[in-house]
Amino acid sequence: MIELEDSITSLSGLSEEESIEIPEELPLMAVRDVVIFPSMIIPLFVGREASISAVNEAIAENNRLIALVSQKDGTEEEPSPEDLYSVGVVAIIMRTLKLPDGRLKILIQAITRAQIKEFIQTSPHFRVKLEPVREEEPTEVSVEIEALMRNVRENAEKIFSLKGMLTPEISSLLEGVEEPGRLADIVVSNLRLRLSEAQKILETFDPIERLRLVNEVVTRELEVSAMQAKIQSEAKEEMTKTQREYFLREQLRAIKKELGEIDEHAQEIEEFREKILKARMPKEVEAEALKQLRRLELMHPDSAEASVVRTYLEWLVELPWRRSTRDKLDLKAAKRILDEDHYNLEKVKERILEFLAVRKLSKTTKGPIICFVGPPGVGKTSLGRSIARAMGRKFIRISLGGVRDEAEIRGHRRTYIGALPGRIIQGLKTAGTNNPVFMIDEIDKLYADFQGDPSAALLEVLDPEQNSAFVDHYLGVPFDLSRVMFIATANMVDTIPPALRDRMEIIYISGYTAEEKLIIARKYLLPRQAKEHGLSPRILAISDETILKIIEEYTEEAGLRELERQLAALYRKVARRIAEGQKGPFRISRTNLHKYLGPPRYIPELEQEEDEVGVATGLAWTQYGGEVLYVEASVMVGKGNLILTGQLGEVMKESAQAALSYTRTRAQRLGIDPEFYDKYDIHVHVPAGAIPKDGPSAGVTMAIAMISALTETPVSKDIAMTGEITLRGRVLPVGGIKEKALAALRKKIHRVIIPEKNLKDLEEIPRQMRRRIEFIPVRHVDQILELTLLPVSKKKRRRRST
Repeated sequence: MIELEDSITSLSGLSEEESIEIPEELPLMAVRDVVIFPSMIIPLFVGREASISAVNEAIAENNRLIALVSQKDGTEEEPSPEDLYSVGVVAIIMRTLKLPDGRLKILIQAITRAQIKEFIQTSPHFRVKLEPVREEEPTEVSVEIEALMRNVRENAEKIFSLKGMLTPEISSLLEGVEEPGRLADIVVSNLRLRLSEAQKILETFDPIERLRLVNEVVTRELEVSAMQAKIQSEAKEEMTKTQREYFLREQLRAIKKELGEIDEHAQEIEEFREKILKARMPKEVEAEALKQLRRLELMHPDSAEASVVRTYLEWLVELPWRRSTRDKLDLKAAKRILDEDHYNLEKVKERILEFLAVRKLSKTTKGPIICFVGPPGVGKTSLGRSIARAMGRKFIRISLGGVRDEAEIRGHRRTYIGALPGRIIQGLKTAGTNNPVFMIDEIDKLYADFQGDPSAALLEVLDPEQNSAFVDHYLGVPFDLSRVMFIATANMVDTIPPALRDRMEIIYISGYTAEEKLIIARKYLLPRQAKEHGLSPRILAISDETILKIIEEYTEEAGLRELERQLAALYRKVARRIAEGQKGPFRISRTNLHKYLGPPRYIPELEQEEDEVGVATGLAWTQYGGEVLYVEASVMVGKGNLILTGQLGEVMKESAQAALSYTRTRAQRLGIDPEFYDKYDIHVHVPAGAIPKDGPSAGVTMAIAMISALTETPVSKDIAMTGEITLRGRVLPVGGIKEKALAALRKKIHRVIIPEKNLKDLEEIPRQMRRRIEFIPVRHVDQILELTLLPVSKKKRRRRST
């Protein structure tokens, strides 16, 4: 490589009259973000190795000629031939300067257009075969061409004048050019056009056609430049007015300071004015804020009303009107975060990833309203935190359990003493952004009374068609909630008002099996408890069998809260022993577990020791998960009364009446005295009478218990059932199949009768759980009788019927 001169050298021996012979082959240098036109003299900074090598070769040759071609993509550091345009210019290097950082600064003059025919060399720099473009200027200038040239000159002068670039030299240069093609090149080379647009003009070889293209460009640019100059003029006038007011205020403040009259009230007003302008509020909100500021300016600073206005303005300037966080739309990273934080829950994770995918494709998507429904301890709230972490958003949580006052949602009007915005606006202020993940817990526990209905106030918050202009009573101005991602949680759907439920997408989260709880305990609960108790994860050695024993004998829940409490108790015992001087690790097994947690609380076996008459095993769903429900029926001499005990709700009472009516219609076929209703009383009892019970799941269980008592036939103790009954004995579908199956497993029941129409619900039950339970679909109560009443009982019924 030839070293370049350390000082600027000029090209000598060349005059404008001399014609330069352009060889067929030349070194080529790619230029970025600029299109060079013939006759342009322009300095270039050369930093890439390939470009420096091309310049060195051009200088090494006597003619100092080099081909210059623009890149299609200016960000490409090492362009290939496909990344370059096919038309450029041949230029002569007039001066060179080697900079201290190793780069070159060269001054070039473009001579003529050239079209690349072939790339001969690509390394260490490009070398190409090219063909210069010879332009033929028109011999006679027609009236049309003269008019076109004059229009281009005048519009170009106007543009340069508006931009402050017009000088006498440019005016004389434009007036002195007589060739249409050269005039077009000179004008376009002084305009800042897009690369693709400038390249299109460079590739137009016909001078007249090129001049027409430039005429269109300068006409458009003139309109844009005129509008830009108008905007700048108006902005300058406004800025001048603002500056004048600012200077006058500063002078007034300086005068008062010299006189010893420091006006703290005026200083406070100015600070509020600056904060209002910096808050980037919507126009109507800013107008209201400035209006209240003018009121505050006229008030005595110590008045009660001034304190109210001052607090109001503080809320306005601190709210995140335009502040938002940028969503992380990397689906793989989001999936990894969700998998790290939660085991299983594939349906929930899939819904979140779908939202992120839609958000990635469409930025205008409104925030969804998701409601997680499930028993306590299944991870509803922690899911919200994981969603916020996966999306890169702030997380805010409020609980509405027991809220009765509508003002908790909409805020209090400013006329009340101690008024504040509602919890929604307070949460957004705490988050500091207008697009957080906002979790509303216990939405099923709202109550309405004389103070209003908070669920009705939530409609405006959660309705995507309304929340873009949510008005808090305290603020009195609209706030856009459409970018907030609301997530609600509930234990049951039934108590959520229908109108509110209609605005939300319900996602059910059932309880966990013992195997799932074991994995969660290993992956999440044990490391977390070790960290919270300041212990090493290896200090406690506990086997899988021991954890399963804790799950089965010390907890009876659908979620994980009691399990985590029991694990915390283990770590507390260990922490005390370490504090007393003992050294670990401590091994906990099934045999010594009772020394840490005491005797087992629950026995995972059937509560019935033998098959009994009048006792049927049912399955129920509660807001705390599934439960096994034993329905007892007894027959006694009486007058045909139906006695129901056990705090049964209206639905269960109606199910008992329907079961009794079905039994009466089938009395003769079942071997029951048809007159039993006049001679005997039937007492149906559901144990745990202190706990209210309601729902349609116990209809078939009551029917089986009644029929067993009337026929004195034992019911199989190792089979459980669920379903509603009609007067004709049909079995109707019910909900909560997974929760009920989990309850059956906890009681070691492995055969479950379900309505035939609930077969679709088995798809949501894990495969390992379906292997442990035999689900028996039925359509009619007669099928249940065949399955639950023991065979010996059938013989008795046949003898009685004969």
